[in-house]
Amino acid sequence: MDYLGIDFSCAIGSLRDGKFPEKDCLLPLISKLLGYCIVAASTTVKLPQILKILKHRSVRGLSVVAFELEVVGYTIALAYCLHKGLPFSAYGELAFLLIQAIILVAIIYYFSQDVGTKTWIKALLYCAVAPTILAGQIDPVLFEALYASQHAIFFFARVPQIWENFKNKSTGQLSFLTCFMNFGGSMVRVFTSIQEKAPMSVVLGSVLGVLTNGTILSQIIIYLRPRAQKEKKDK
Repeated sequence: MDYLGIDFSCAIGSLRDGKFPEKDCLLPLISKLLGYCIVAASTTVKLPQILKILKHRSVRGLSVVAFELEVVGYTIALAYCLHKGLPFSAYGELAFLLIQAIILVAIIYYFSQDVGTKTWIKALLYCAVAPTILAGQIDPVLFEALYASQHAIFFFARVPQIWENFKNKSTGQLSFLTCFMNFGGSMVRVFTSIQEKAPMSVVLGSVLGVLTNGTILSQIIIYLRPRAQKEKKDK
């Protein structure tokens, strides 16, 4: 019994015999199910952040560079997974995250006061280069180098936001729900990447995501307390 690339026959057969499925049967099944859960959740993961910006009509405390680098990182990661022919459950969320990240950057540009010629050049350059990368129409060696660099891109995408939070002792308009979902998704993706026998570089990328997203999530929790106490005193 195979559905969406998930083989249920092993687990169903064991349950029919009154036995609990073996680890070798259960873990791949759990991995596939979790993979599709991540893909489903990814369709709305950045929605809370988008809605928060639109509600307050402000991008206070948000690092524009961080969100721009996210778009670049998602583009490279998605292109690499497509090129390697990995199962959709192993990378599907990247497609939805990329679309939402592009929308988010566009909204940040709209509400930013210092958008100039440099910003438009960056946007046009991305639009010119991204389709070629996503189509895999580049040298294989360069492709591997790009994918290796995307871990650094995601790392440096988080660093400006982490520094901005630390400097301001506030997380501004960052959405707790979006950051929490990013952190949870990275945790699950480490497990699914190992189970799907993804390249070690993919696994390391997920581990890096856990560390950086976990740091930002911790900052939201830490800096939220003083603000809540201050608002309570003001009342």
